Amino acid sequence: MLSGLKLAIDVYYRDEHAKAVGLQFRDWTDDAPLDIKSVVVNAVLPYEPGNFYKRELPCILALLALFDITTIDTLIVDGYVYLNDDGKPGLGAHLYEALDQKIAVVGVAKTSFHDNARHVVTVTRQSKNPLFVSAVGMRVEVAAENVRRMHGPFRMPTLLKMLDQETRKA
Repeated sequence: MLSGLKLAIDVYYRDEHAKAVGLQFRDWTDDAPLDIKSVVVNAVLPYEPGNFYKRELPCILALLALFDITTIDTLIVDGYVYLNDDGKPGLGAHLYEALDQKIAVVGVAKTSFHDNARHVVTVTRQSKNPLFVSAVGMRVEVAAENVRRMHGPFRMPTLLKMLDQETRKA
């Protein structure tokens, strides 16, 4: 059983710049973060359909340099771990590999993506619209239950909503 800290990560893009934010917390049911850090990355790569990780991964790695990642057992990203039922790697899988498969990665997406039923569990939280949860380094069913348990009365858990708001601040 994983018992370290969790780090939820999001990246917001404006022109050729990106702001990556990490929100650290201890337990899936926490209602407030332990720490929030951010980094601005200049000259990010342009969006490439099907290869979003090429744009996002360098921003996430720059952010992770601000944290003691030896204390983190789970990273939560906005997006998917795998992009289809054949296991085409998405952002989460590329991040897991970049970290030598040492930290579990959970993807939480707001929209369904192509043919991806095998690697995704839908989570409904106080809304008819589900979240789409995927994972690597832990069973996807465990990841989905953890997301379901997260604090907050709405579709988006409190900490993930807070993270989204932090990324959009100037």
